[in-house]
Amino acid sequence: MTRPSDPDQLRAQFLQRLNEVVPAARLDGVLAALREPSRVTFRRIASRATEEAMCAALGAAAAGIAPVSAFPGWYSVPFAAREALTRSPAAEDGLIYVQNLSSLLPVLALDPQPGEENLDLAAAPGGKTLLMAERMRGEGRIAAVEAVKPRFFRLRANLGRHAASMVDTYLKDGRRVGRQCPGRFDRVLLDAPCSSEARIRLDDPETFAHWSPRKVKEMQRKQKGLLRSALEAVRPGGIVVYSTCSFAPEENEEVVSSQLQRFPGATRIEPVDLDVCDALPGLPESNGRPQHAEIGNALRVLPDELFDGFFVCRIRRLD
Repeated sequence: MTRPSDPDQLRAQFLQRLNEVVPAARLDGVLAALREPSRVTFRRIASRATEEAMCAALGAAAAGIAPVSAFPGWYSVPFAAREALTRSPAAEDGLIYVQNLSSLLPVLALDPQPGEENLDLAAAPGGKTLLMAERMRGEGRIAAVEAVKPRFFRLRANLGRHAASMVDTYLKDGRRVGRQCPGRFDRVLLDAPCSSEARIRLDDPETFAHWSPRKVKEMQRKQKGLLRSALEAVRPGGIVVYSTCSFAPEENEEVVSSQLQRFPGATRIEPVDLDVCDALPGLPESNGRPQHAEIGNALRVLPDELFDGFFVCRIRRLD
């Protein structure tokens, strides 16, 4: 008898779910991206190193390096160079930060500005927090919240390595922040903990180890509480960006639609104008149920050689 945790059964379940949310004309490209290891992307910390100093500190990882033309200061290397990259002096000394390009998209949608007081509600390991600080040019304040203790200390280590002095860190359940700090923040980023479906590799059974339809449902409950908290914490007129690295509508459109019902007439889903990646609009229907009327303004990023699959939704709190 096949066990529920059997990788072959999980793979079949995942493929069936993927067929339901990816249009047939795009499915082959998505499947190809999930079979092949993607290039590893990273960004140079401009305040810490010139391009020449970065390349010198990359050592063996510099072989095969290529700039990402759409994003100055971002580069990629072949997947085979990943270990050399993460162990290089450039990474250890904080001259670069290794992260997938999709991690940049929620921050671009959030568009944090210098002088604001902003919140990163599920901040570890800190890559998006650092991107926010960079775009704010070190002016203003970021509150970075993380609930899991080991991840919190990793967050603090990363922020310290990159000298992000404008960031205050809090070991706290993000679902409580909205009630404790109502209407305080100009912008809130919620890159929610999720089932990480976009990081599954179809040729690697180990990547299914922590995924299942049950896991998707478990994460949905946590995501709803976090998004509700984010909407409570943002000031009237402010912006909340909700994102995940999951394909599942249960973690994306359904979470957004359910929580916006709690704020009738007080929110608007705004278009996410990012033409730098292959993306589809949010799904108007999920599991036979219509979703929020404006959910088509959200983006479903399709995976390719540089981008992981991602969901990004920008919400304005009207009052």
